[in-house]
Amino acid sequence: MTKTKTPQFSEDRRQSVHIAMGAFALLLRYIAWWEGLVLAGAAIAFNLFALPRIAGPELYRDRESSRRFTSGIVLYPAAIFVLLYLFPDRRDIVAAAWGVLAFGDGMATIVGRRLEGPRIPWNREKTIAGSAALVLFGGAAGAFLCWWCRPVIVPPPYAWFTFGMPFVAALAAAAVETIPIKLDDNVSVPVTAAAILWWSSLISEDVMMKAAAAAPGAVPVALAANAGAAGAGYVARTVTVGGALCGALTGIAIFVTTGWQGWTLLIATFLCAVVSTRIGHRRKARHGIAEERGGRRGAGNAFANTGVAAFAAVLAAIGYAEEPALIAFVAALAAGGSDTIASEIGKAWGGRTWLVPTLRSAPPGTPGAISLAGTAAGLIGAFLLAGAGVALDLISGNALLPVIAGATAGAFAESAMGATLEGPGIVNNDVLNFLNTAIAAGIAVLLAKTFA
Repeated sequence: MTKTKTPQFSEDRRQSVHIAMGAFALLLRYIAWWEGLVLAGAAIAFNLFALPRIAGPELYRDRESSRRFTSGIVLYPAAIFVLLYLFPDRRDIVAAAWGVLAFGDGMATIVGRRLEGPRIPWNREKTIAGSAALVLFGGAAGAFLCWWCRPVIVPPPYAWFTFGMPFVAALAAAAVETIPIKLDDNVSVPVTAAAILWWSSLISEDVMMKAAAAAPGAVPVALAANAGAAGAGYVARTVTVGGALCGALTGIAIFVTTGWQGWTLLIATFLCAVVSTRIGHRRKARHGIAEERGGRRGAGNAFANTGVAAFAAVLAAIGYAEEPALIAFVAALAAGGSDTIASEIGKAWGGRTWLVPTLRSAPPGTPGAISLAGTAAGLIGAFLLAGAGVALDLISGNALLPVIAGATAGAFAESAMGATLEGPGIVNNDVLNFLNTAIAAGIAVLLAKTFA
């Protein structure tokens, strides 16, 4: 009697389905926004309840059967649903991000498994060939789908946006994919791609040309100022070589786009972080909760704390809305600086600490833990940095409270994510810092707009 062979998981079949589902993005040219939401919601329900019965184990990796709600097969349509909700009038952005997810991420897995080859130095689970495939196939699919949906976008986007930015979005998604964390790529890839596409959709060609014409005059001063600051930071043992280089590049971008005022706020934020890190360092070291490398900031930490601010600064110079972009810039720096102040003061003198959002007691230094002293120090830091933004004429006085509120909200959101996601390795501290500044910037702009 012949035994029936039990179906086994097939990565090739899973990726084939993953890629094929990208064809549904073609519908975005013809259906209404709400119809897209209904279809995405139906896909979530189908993948959650019907697909396991139909496909069996061939599409599901180990342990996914016990966590169906957070499996990649469910997160895929959930990500599309969220993007449709966030960008109701920009189906080209949704379609392009979908293309990067479906074709880019799918081909990255297939090519990476087939070719192997050199691996990413900081993440040995990822191959250079796989990352290149994500950029090539994801960028091409994203550009095609962006062009496909272009006729329904009013006003029509620039040609460079339609055909060029999906490749940049795919490159950014590939870079995020190399971060050694366990965040599902069905979330990280489309969110990163959509964020880059949304940011670039706010660029004005006319404003960009004017900014480009004025930039050369500021570049020499920016180079000299940031070379000096980076060198001083390295000599003072506050940054590593990578941190100095990343900080210098960020500083140059901010100096050229926001002038000495924005750069001064950047330096003030950095000094707040350095001073608060040095406060009580011996006590923190004795308890094993001091910053690594003696408090020296690396490239990852530098970008995590200032990357959002740099994007906002550039957008302020070349985008349609200078004022909201500058509010986002100040809020991002205030969030990064005040969060470091809160964390370091809390570890030094915080006393009893609690986890957010459960409020259970936890030892000082536990990811996501907060203390009264640290929270108070963070609020003071946010106020001082936001006030500096007003004093430097980067934002108006009316934006002071929205910036403080945004920075505070970002800090609590980071604490909640740290308590729940950092331990399992879904995110790391640098990702949390980046999300903190991004949340702060978004909330500050929303509040400033609401109460204007």
